[in-house]
Parts: sequence; C-alpha cells; structure tokens
Amino acid sequence: MNLEQKLAELKRRDALAEAGGGEERRARQHKEGKMSARERVEFLLDEGTFEEFDKMITHRCVDFGMDKQKVYGDGFVTGYGRIEGRLVFVFAQDFTVFGGSLSEANAAKIVKIMDMAVKVGAPVIGLNDSGGARIQEGVMSLAGYADIFLRNTLASGVIPQISAIMGPCAGGAVYSPAITDFILMVDQTSYMFVTGPDVIKTVTHEEVTKDQLGGALTHNETSGVAHFMAHDDAECLSMVRELFSFIPSNNLDDPPRRECTDPADRADREIDSIVPAESNQPYDIKDVISRVVDDGYFFEVHEHYARNLVVGFARMNGRPVGVVANQPAFLAGVLDINASTKGARFVRFCDAFNIPLITFEDVPGFLPGTQQEYGGIIRHGAKLLFAFAEATVPKITVITRKAYGGAYCVMSSKHIRTDVNYAWPTAEIAVMGPEGAVNIVYRRELEKAGANSEADAARAQKIEEFRERFANPYIAAERGYIDAVILPRETRKRLIDALAMLETKRDKNPPKKHGNIPL
Repeated sequence: MNLEQKLAELKRRDALAEAGGGEERRARQHKEGKMSARERVEFLLDEGTFEEFDKMITHRCVDFGMDKQKVYGDGFVTGYGRIEGRLVFVFAQDFTVFGGSLSEANAAKIVKIMDMAVKVGAPVIGLNDSGGARIQEGVMSLAGYADIFLRNTLASGVIPQISAIMGPCAGGAVYSPAITDFILMVDQTSYMFVTGPDVIKTVTHEEVTKDQLGGALTHNETSGVAHFMAHDDAECLSMVRELFSFIPSNNLDDPPRRECTDPADRADREIDSIVPAESNQPYDIKDVISRVVDDGYFFEVHEHYARNLVVGFARMNGRPVGVVANQPAFLAGVLDINASTKGARFVRFCDAFNIPLITFEDVPGFLPGTQQEYGGIIRHGAKLLFAFAEATVPKITVITRKAYGGAYCVMSSKHIRTDVNYAWPTAEIAVMGPEGAVNIVYRRELEKAGANSEADAARAQKIEEFRERFANPYIAAERGYIDAVILPRETRKRLIDALAMLETKRDKNPPKKHGNIPL
C-alpha cells in the first residue's frame, strides 16, 4: 500500500467514525429537535479547537451477533477543546449508535479523558444522551459505570464537572451526573430516572409518563436534581459556556476575571427604599442583587427549586462571586428542608473552587410544621450551617431586614467565621419577631389583662416598645457582631472594597480526613 492509499484509508475510517449511526438516524435526532453528538461538541467549544481521542475505538463484545455490528467510536465522542480560550475535556454520547449505550470500550474513553483532566487541572463536561448500560455486555458495562463513578467522586472539588442531559439518562447512568457539580436539562427532550414508568407501573401500579417522572421541569422544580432548564440544545450548550465563565479551571486557580466598566462606587438611590416600611410586606431580593452586582447581571442557579432561597453567580468589579440570598417574595424567605440543602450544596461548590460568598439576609426563621420536623429540618438545616461554617473563602453578609433566631446564626453570621458583616438601617436582629417575643416575655401580664380593647392597646404598645428596642441592627453593632450599619446605596462600593481587602485571605480548617456533614 503506497502513501496515497494509506492516506485514503485514514480518510475512509475517519468518515466512518464521523458518520456514527448513519444519516437516517441523525435525521431522526434532528426531527426530534436534537443536535447530533458531534454538532453539540462543535457548538459548545470555540471554533476549530476540538481534538478528538479514540475516534476508532470499537467494542469487543461477540455475544448476540454484536461481533457483526461494530462502529468506529462505539457511540461516544471524546476529546478536549477550548471555551473562551480555556481548556476543557468533553464527552458526548451518540444516540444513533446502539442508543448511546455504555460499553466496556466507550467507558474506557471517558475514564481516559477524566484521568487526563485531573492531571492537567481542567473541567470535564458530559453531554449525556444514552439508553443506559449496553445489555449485551452484561457486567462489563456495569463495571464501566462504576469506573466512571469513582473518577467523578475523586475529581469532586478538584476540577469542575458539568453534566448536560440532552436525551435519555436512566438507571445506573443517572449517578454519574448526580455526583457532578451542575446538571442542565433540556425541556421536552431529556429525562432522568432510576426506574422507568413501566417498572413503576408493575411494582407500585402508578401511571406516570417519562416527562412527568423525570423530565426537565420535574427535576428543576420538584426534585431539585437539575440546576438549569433549557428549551433546546443550543440554549443548553450556551448556558454551559456561560456557567463556565464564572468558575475556575480547578481548585488551585482563581475564578476568571473580566474587564468591568460598571463604576465600583456606583450608588443606586432607589435601593434605599426597596425594603417596605412594614416588616411583613414582601419584596424581591433579586431587585437588591441586580442593583448591586456588575451591570445588573445575575446568573441564577436552581432558579425553579426552593425559591425561598436564591443562589447564583455574579461579578463584583469583574470578579466572580457566589450569591446566597433569602427571598422574602416566596414563603417570606424562611429556611426549609429544600432551601437548606440547595444553599449548602452551592456554598460548598463556591468554597471548593475559591469563589467568594456574598449573603443577603432577610430570614424570619425556619419553616414550622410537622412535615418539616418529620422530614428532618434539624438535619437538613444543619447542612447549611455546616457549609457556611466550614467555608474558608472570603465571606461577606448584608442583613437587609429580618435576621431572627437560629436562622440568623446559620446565614453566614459573624460567629461562624464570616469576615465582614454589614446591616442596613432596616435590619431587625433578634431571637424572634416583636409579636412573638411580647407573647412570651409578657405572657402572664397579657393573660391577666384578658381580652378587651384596653388589653389590646397595652399589647400593641409593648410590641412597639420591643420593636424600638430590639428590632434594629444597633445592639448587634455594639457587640461587634455587625461591622458597620450602612446605607443601602453604599452596598456595592462596600462589598467591592471588602472583597479587595480579603483578596489575600488565608484561612484553614483543622487537619482531618474530612468532616462528617449531617447528610
């Protein structure tokens, strides 16, 4: 074979690998509103940067006639490329080849890029579209999953791991994305579940569709398994790129900075009157966040889940920060089981990857009720407390209004190593609200007075006295629990100055294998 023939042979094999399961199956993907695996990789990465590995891998299975069905690449596209010039490793499952199922061979392809990603300190992005384990291979495909799960676990907190669910993801396959840092799903075309509708119908006699059971809306709104929901493949991949712009490549790097044209000392006078005069009136904490951060841009995480707590990324003077904020516009901003878990996971991600934390606090306490207590609010609430206390990144808290009871302690208070704590003049820092406090402190007096207009007037007076004396930020400021009471319009400048001061912060936890977070 001469050189020309050898080059032609390489070209032929390349073409076979790129053809995947063929034009007909690819057209079927397009008809369903889905890109092909290679189109997804090309869309995600900077143009012309993708370098493919193991393009000509084939499976080794000989059972069930599989030895006569071999496709180069074996249904997975793997390699590395760049996003905004930064190195990333990526794998994409090709549903047109054996339904994107996992085999011993293509699992090894993922393992290879994950090992390399950890060595060089670069993120791994998985584009999932798979029918699950390849049944014909039996335990070999299951072993492949376990090999991947192990690497997901060991890489956790070392490199960012992002999972885009862009088709089916069922059975054991769901546990790899579940270990990764962020999960994105595409509405109507993706789903995740451990057991499908048919098995559920057989075992529990429940009738449920794939979308109801594990669709993008279900996991973004009800279960909290997914962090983002896109409406099509292009939006999903664009969201991955946007997310990547806020996070560092590994746990030893700082997050990427951007040029900032928004003045650091910008003072928004409208923010002074954003908190209502009546402390039981709602307002949208996102209005506070958008007025403080660079260019009003907030990239929210877990937007549809546990909406009483808001988490997400923003920039302050070009520097990425993680934002955690109680949301008075939903359930009065109370902490419940779901909000606590959501907040704890986000705080721990930011801490693992050197992203400073800014907390906006307006919390009346933990949600009361038998459902919460039986569900373990004590254990789940402790997760958020543990996460904030354990975090060693720069931490800044701004109390906008309520900071009541144990929730005051949990929401990044001075006592759990928060570096800078500010309060607005509207802040109310107390064990509980004035009404509840008066009912307890003056219970006997109120019982003696009975129920009449005179007693009501006396009670109202005591509530007002309590509010004047305790429902303010000044007692906490006198103790040094609040570093400064600031005008709301000064918030942006104060935060940016504090972040600059904390840039060289060094703090560490006692030597240990790991803590025992109350899971």
